[in-house]
Amino acid sequence: MSTARVHTPSRRRLPALLAAAGVLLLVLAPFQLYPVFVMKALCFALFACAFNLLIGFGGLLSFGHAAFFGGGAYVAAHAAARWGLTPELAILAGTLAAALLGLAMGFLAIRRQGIYFSMITLALAQMVYFVCLQAPFTGGEDGIQGVPRGHLFGLLDLSHPLAMYYTVLAIFLGGFWLVHRIAHSPFGQVLKAIRENEPRAVSLGYDTDRYKLAAFVLSAALAGLAGATKAIVLQLATLLDVQWQMSGEVILMTLLGGIGTLGGPVVGAFLVVALEHGLATAGLPVTVVIGLVFIACVLVFRRGIMGEIGHRLRVKL
Repeated sequence: MSTARVHTPSRRRLPALLAAAGVLLLVLAPFQLYPVFVMKALCFALFACAFNLLIGFGGLLSFGHAAFFGGGAYVAAHAAARWGLTPELAILAGTLAAALLGLAMGFLAIRRQGIYFSMITLALAQMVYFVCLQAPFTGGEDGIQGVPRGHLFGLLDLSHPLAMYYTVLAIFLGGFWLVHRIAHSPFGQVLKAIRENEPRAVSLGYDTDRYKLAAFVLSAALAGLAGATKAIVLQLATLLDVQWQMSGEVILMTLLGGIGTLGGPVVGAFLVVALEHGLATAGLPVTVVIGLVFIACVLVFRRGIMGEIGHRLRVKL
């Protein structure tokens, strides 16, 4: 009895301690690792967190999230390179465009459930892909290249690697905090209730379609924020950002880290990006090795890496 009383408060503090340690590592990361690599991983981590908001808390599996990630990237790149907007306005434009696209796609898809919902999102995302392929302002197969990083708020020169890195880190932490607040809000609790038993939520008087549409738009906006930030960081937007493989990649990241956990998508994103980077330089088949790693993680960590760790420690990570 006394042992349980001693360890319970420490277990409750464990997620906060791990989060603080993670933030500290990210603050120090550019002094030990290649900053562009970490920035790319942060963008994909935010993308995975956005996807996890939809599937982990709303129970909606979207096969078309690349449309929001790539759409945000294209709009931000075009706004910065063609219109000459400052980076914060370009990123905001990409985020808003992704949110509007999410509203349109969600309105069409949200009335269906299960595999029908997933296939509708995939079909709509493929339409976005072909628009990006054919539209004159997207650059076709060449994409939009040479996107200027510019000066943040007209003051901070983002061509400096550390300035760009800490800007990306601030955007990621802001997006992660927003997902955390949504998950622990009354809105998030209703989403969990819909995920567990939608007919029961309907019987309690909740307009489940409205809640699911709101979650879809929020997830799309955060995915667009990730894509827009990535376009400024890497200074380009290409068809790779909107193709269906990108949707599969974010699903893989979320599954590896742990669906329904807050830290899982971040861990999964860093793992996949690190594997892609390391395997590409080593000359090994990237998709084959990542597939084997995924199989191994599914067999060993059935709840995902963070999900399994949280289950063993009996805390929510």
